[in-house]
Amino acid sequence: MNTELNQKITATIAVLQEASRIYSPVVFANSLGAEDMVLTDLIAKFQPDIEMFSLDTGRLPKETYDLIQEVSEQYTIPLKVYFPDSKLTEEYVSKNGINGFYDSVESRKACCFVRKVEPLRRALKGKGAWITGMRRDQAVTRGTLEVSAFDNDNGLQKLNPLLDWSNNDVWAYIRKYDVPYNKLHDQFYPSLGCAPCTRSISPGEDIRAGRWWWESPESKECGLHASNTSLKASRERINEIAAQAKQEVKQPA
Repeated sequence: MNTELNQKITATIAVLQEASRIYSPVVFANSLGAEDMVLTDLIAKFQPDIEMFSLDTGRLPKETYDLIQEVSEQYTIPLKVYFPDSKLTEEYVSKNGINGFYDSVESRKACCFVRKVEPLRRALKGKGAWITGMRRDQAVTRGTLEVSAFDNDNGLQKLNPLLDWSNNDVWAYIRKYDVPYNKLHDQFYPSLGCAPCTRSISPGEDIRAGRWWWESPESKECGLHASNTSLKASRERINEIAAQAKQEVKQPA
């Protein structure tokens, strides 16, 4: 393992330890992708007081359920699983159909809200901070992320300890420490989500190309990480309002 990766591991452990010291209780949102399995291993080894949960949307691939079982058996940290609210799910399906998320970006994001965002809010209730496995080079929507920033949407601190890790770094760690991973990765699924919204990719495609492949890259977020863009949008709106107010002051009465 190269020196650069060792340095990244050390820095990640420091972020986890500092988060636990300052923001306790801290919780890790485990999506069971390759990045999150690196964090699962590091948290279990170096900061086991950090809680861990996953969201079962009801539409996950079999391989993801297999990994949930494997994680529960291999690691001592409990993996708590949250499910969508049944009433909200029934209402969405009644209105949009079981696969209505293909019809429009709005319908797809509504499905993500029911199956992901609402359960996430329950999982984060009462926590001081949450941890994700997001990396800058995963998508155009994640290029402005910070290692630690306040999450205005959920009202707590959000940390991305693997932000500067490359895809090669992630897999070097997994192989070095024999970390379990989703077997769909071996079938050219670099990014994982619900089964109907995820496909394999071809050589040369972007690693997120298999997620919501019928949409443009700029819309490819599910709402779990809405603050990626909402804070910027809020600042832009504040600037617009301020500029408008100044203009109105200059106008004669």
